[in-house]
Amino acid sequence: MPGLEGPSDYSKEPPRHPCLQINAKEPFNAEPPRSLLVSSYVTPVDLFYKRNHGPIPIVDDLERYCFSISGLIKNPKKLFMKDIWMLPKYNVAATLQCAGNRRTAMSKTRKVKGVGWDVSALGNAVWGGAKLADVLELVGIPNLTSTTQSGGKHVEFVSIDKCKEENGGPYKASIPLSQATNPDADVLLAYEMNGETLNRDHGYPLRVVVPGIIGARSVKWIDSINIIAEECQGFFMQKDYKMFPPTVDWDNINWASRRPQMDFPVQSVICSLEDVNTIKPGKVKISGYAVSGGGRGIERVDVSIDGGKTWMEASRYQKTGIPYIADGINSDKWAWVLFEVTVDVTQSTEIVAKAVDIASNVQPEKVEDIWNLRGILNTSWHRVQVRVGHSNM
Repeated sequence: MPGLEGPSDYSKEPPRHPCLQINAKEPFNAEPPRSLLVSSYVTPVDLFYKRNHGPIPIVDDLERYCFSISGLIKNPKKLFMKDIWMLPKYNVAATLQCAGNRRTAMSKTRKVKGVGWDVSALGNAVWGGAKLADVLELVGIPNLTSTTQSGGKHVEFVSIDKCKEENGGPYKASIPLSQATNPDADVLLAYEMNGETLNRDHGYPLRVVVPGIIGARSVKWIDSINIIAEECQGFFMQKDYKMFPPTVDWDNINWASRRPQMDFPVQSVICSLEDVNTIKPGKVKISGYAVSGGGRGIERVDVSIDGGKTWMEASRYQKTGIPYIADGINSDKWAWVLFEVTVDVTQSTEIVAKAVDIASNVQPEKVEDIWNLRGILNTSWHRVQVRVGHSNM
């Protein structure tokens, strides 16, 4: 694609923050320490998790950069950044979460395959860009369209990067056309992150942001957009990111038997404590994040200091000075909430958190019940161990 190059090696990677915990070096996959993750409602760009499948693309000429929209439409087009900049700009606060967040904990139950993420494979940003619904109107697809006249029902996003899983081809994914053309779904072609131009790690110059679903569908470094009749047939839609029951293993897996994972279940994590902690007896602040898919707000976060026998409700918040209401007009429906509660810990114990969303979905108690061979969607109760004793805290 003119102006944008997908390197074949890792010699021109961008600089990264030294505090990131590197889970894979090539391709680069890393997350921030959990304690830093919840230090602010909007995640700083440097601390936002990095999820890559190949070398980071390089823009050599932004004016020449363009992407195509084609497929089952009457008016295919090539669009440049100036065409996107001319459309109304929207800012959308949205949390992106890797489907493999908390995979390491699931793997302790029974081994799974994939990048070993701790609890910070997510972040909350304010994404700036054009709504995909407005972009698709430029090629004659009206808002709230579920099928084009030529039979297009899905929108496929194709990146410029090179992935070994695609035999050196590009990363790609798709969403339903009905979602892409719905202005209320807030799907963006984003060129800004937290008020600044996207950096290379996060998709410069242009990426898709699909709020409310797993991060794997928010494709970076857009090369082309295709209107297609069926779901994208790429590796990451058909041979990965699918939820299988605990009975399925690599000997009996049938990828075609499951749909590609889109929505994300309700999730919460304690970030103020590590998996194992030694503390002095007394007051302890428990804080972390909670988030659900599909724009469902967080109705409640419950915290237990006796391993789940009794519970207390934590306070929830998003923006400073604005009370959080799960489905309130002033709340960011696509974004996480942060929670905190101060407890009195006098003896060694297990501290647990679980969240409930506005549809009354609640996190499952045991990771064993949702174990799957790819280690995705670990949304079980989050547990940390506390040992009371002498500490320098």
